[in-house]
Amino acid sequence: MAAAPAFTTTYAQLPALLHHTVTQDAASNPSWVLRNEALASQLGLDVDWLRSPAALQALAGNTPLPGATPLAMAYSGHQFGGFSPLLGDGRAQLAGEWRAPDGTLHDLHLKGSGATVFARNGDGRATLSAMLREYIVSEAFAGLGIPSTRSLAVVATGDPVYRQKKEPGAVLTRIARTHVRVGTFQLAAANRDRDALEALLQRELARNFVSPPAGLAPPRHFLRSVIARQASLIAQWMCVGFIHGVMNTDNMQVAGETIDFGPCAFMDRFHPQKVFSSIDQYGRYAWDKQPAIALWNLTRLAESLLTLLDDEQDKAITIAREELALFMPAFEQHFEEGMRAKLGWRGANADDGERIATVFTHMMRGNADFTLIFRRLTQVAGGADEAMLTPLFATQEEAAAFLAHWRERAGPAPDVNAMRRANPVYIARNHRVEEALAAANAGDLAPTHRLLAALATPFSAQDGCDDLEQPPTDEEEVRQTFCGT
Repeated sequence: MAAAPAFTTTYAQLPALLHHTVTQDAASNPSWVLRNEALASQLGLDVDWLRSPAALQALAGNTPLPGATPLAMAYSGHQFGGFSPLLGDGRAQLAGEWRAPDGTLHDLHLKGSGATVFARNGDGRATLSAMLREYIVSEAFAGLGIPSTRSLAVVATGDPVYRQKKEPGAVLTRIARTHVRVGTFQLAAANRDRDALEALLQRELARNFVSPPAGLAPPRHFLRSVIARQASLIAQWMCVGFIHGVMNTDNMQVAGETIDFGPCAFMDRFHPQKVFSSIDQYGRYAWDKQPAIALWNLTRLAESLLTLLDDEQDKAITIAREELALFMPAFEQHFEEGMRAKLGWRGANADDGERIATVFTHMMRGNADFTLIFRRLTQVAGGADEAMLTPLFATQEEAAAFLAHWRERAGPAPDVNAMRRANPVYIARNHRVEEALAAANAGDLAPTHRLLAALATPFSAQDGCDDLEQPPTDEEEVRQTFCGT
């Protein structure tokens, strides 16, 4: 029998405002759906233990992880612009923390493990399809090399969950460098709890950031570091056509990992105002709005930190504004670098921003698929026939205009290797994800395993996976996704 790993719960040492003890809400008949044994190995977590009945009970939320104290984390949040002073983990728990061999701490967070004090009359459960969606999309991010929370396991509870219809229930084990969010700092600030603010700041600085350089105060260093990571992260999202869907302040993690995969999607046909969330009626979180929303969220973080930035409010506001002013230039730099790699454009020209905008204009007018256009362009740059681009556009004229514009900047020798590293063959296309989820609900996990295998190495074409590369037909296209709460 595998020895049980020793977990901890350092979060319990923070002020009581920030967490609440969880009472285990047992699943009646837990069973394994997925185990991410490759991730367990990366973390130095005993795979034999992960396969054990004890792990099954713990990751179902039936028993505590050895050495850990399950907690529900408290936080506030702006949801679609409206402030909610107390949200928190209503259907989840920070089950414990695990120190990897390299010394880094990782949270193990159970989603769908039962109602907590923050449940707000919810049942605390999650559907199998919602948890599998997060597993698939978070692992797609890992394959793409974009910072993200990860998925260690999905456990079926044996209990039904009632949403629009009766569905099987499940619990997801999410791995993250932290589950502290902008909303966590907002909670401490809203309650004028300076001790909680300082404790959060010191914890995150020590756990996830390098030490401040000489002469830079820790609160300012923290704000600057979070801004820098978010500028890079949002640029990476947009370079693969990803739309988060619910960029509320409680869904922005301060360590810079993508978190909370609810109504998210990789877009198919390109349009800058594309929205997937069923409740985002006004396009607040559309693809092209994500940088502005990230800055809006970071402004709320800066507001929460004002008392730590300086004792004099005017000076604190000046510091916050100076740091926030760094976001857009950093985002634009990351985004242009990412797009130059996707387009194979060597060097950096002053007018690249305008040229990239023109690329997107042609794609929008041509109703082109975001991922496939760059995949085919990579093949053309490698010597394939240019004619393969034409069917991707609504008109032959638009295809020709796109190609001419690309050639003018790319020149005779585009950087094909950069394009191959930047342009995935496979993404977690919504219609393929939905097919896998429907099959899983019917007891067939083969489509899920096949999709996960392709997404693990998304930049390499794999035999027998041509269908996973193709965009949906009009009948297959999924235009909205749901959070599944």
